Amino acid sequence: MWRMASPCGAGPGTRRVRGSGSTTTRTCPTRHVTQCGREGGEEPTGFFTDLGLTVLGRDTVSGEWADTAVGLDGNHAKIAMLQTPDGNGRLELFEYIHPEAIETEPTLPHEIGMHRVAFSVDDIDEALVIAARHGCRPLRGVATYEDSDKLTSVRGPSGIIVMFAQDLTKR
Repeated sequence: MWRMASPCGAGPGTRRVRGSGSTTTRTCPTRHVTQCGREGGEEPTGFFTDLGLTVLGRDTVSGEWADTAVGLDGNHAKIAMLQTPDGNGRLELFEYIHPEAIETEPTLPHEIGMHRVAFSVDDIDEALVIAARHGCRPLRGVATYEDSDKLTSVRGPSGIIVMFAQDLTKR
């Protein structure tokens, strides 16, 4: 099973939201957004669907609301919303039609900015086999942390870093 890793250990998708005059807590899917372009004609969603995510929908967005939401005038993009098999994580992929996407060097793991997504996986070796079919290999191998976790990062579509984490205590 694949799950979006939760930031700060907050639990899957726990968010504080305002409700009728009081603050309540509800659980909703964690949503990560990343910009992916086509590389060599391959659609970026293929990498993620091969890892087990499901495409919930696709759309093309533009107009004043999209310009405001993204903070970019003349924004016109194709989007795909994907969901992890456990239903608690969502990944939204953007492919810009206008303005044209700007190619940059792949970011380094310690650079500031959104360039990484992380997944909890049941079998890290299986995840790496699937990633390898897309030409993705570990940046520096697979690390084991105190016999409790196996961790690795691969360079995924459009240069984003995709981290896999396997909890060894659940075997």
